[in-house]
Amino acid sequence: MKLIFLLACCFSLCTALAQPTLVKQAIISTTTNVIAPEEEDIQSLQNPQSPGSMNFRNMMDGETKFTTYLKDGMVKTVIKNEMGRSTIYRDQDKKLTTTLIEMMGNKMGFYITDEEQVEMKRKMDSTIKARRSKDTTAVQAAPQTEIPAEISPAGESKKIAGYHCTKAYLINTRLLGIKDTINIWYTTEIKIQNILSTGGLQAFGGMMGNMGVNLNGLDKIDGFVMRYEANMRNRRRMEVEVTKIDLTKNIDEKEFTIPKDVEVKPMKEMQNMFGGQGGQFRRGN
Repeated sequence: MKLIFLLACCFSLCTALAQPTLVKQAIISTTTNVIAPEEEDIQSLQNPQSPGSMNFRNMMDGETKFTTYLKDGMVKTVIKNEMGRSTIYRDQDKKLTTTLIEMMGNKMGFYITDEEQVEMKRKMDSTIKARRSKDTTAVQAAPQTEIPAEISPAGESKKIAGYHCTKAYLINTRLLGIKDTINIWYTTEIKIQNILSTGGLQAFGGMMGNMGVNLNGLDKIDGFVMRYEANMRNRRRMEVEVTKIDLTKNIDEKEFTIPKDVEVKPMKEMQNMFGGQGGQFRRGN
């Protein structure tokens, strides 16, 4: 009986030790690289119907630096690349996301609630469904129930930014049974409150959709995703990796104060500037 009790205590201790540490304050640095196909013709990216616009298809090409500040229910991500600078403020308690953009000499901002994001997605899905139903040349697929994402171990490990990481495959199933597979590297040493990963498209506050990168299922990871590699549907490849996590620096609450020199409007008023569906950014006059 004593032996059984001792073994049970050892098992409980090992289980407790294996649990990731929950982080509520941190500064996370991440680098995203979007690699375009070498044979792509730059003229094919221009939109002749809107000469003063820029397509998001090639906006993220090259390297983008992300710095994410986390403190309790507040998250701020600063995004910098050669095109400009964006800052995403996330208030988890209010379920509110505010995006500020500095690009081509212009400054603008918009905000959106979680409820509004859900409604926006519902309308977009409804529009796509209606278009498909009117397209007589399209294959009409039978209704499909949602298939949960799968996490499949890859049997590899390495250190990223000082943390021991394990490789796995994140597999999501699309319409007609098509599977999207993303390589992810995650650590079980820490779990960061209100953040599943940093960098990449998720950090853009829903402005750009997912551009073919389906990260559903990251919430199944009992830890934190330090790197992922994905093929985008615009024939590009995205590589995202955390380069540093600072758990020691104190973050002042003023870090999450939205600047007053930028006019911030509701997202629905900003949609026309992005082609109605997050497709284009129009230059100011």
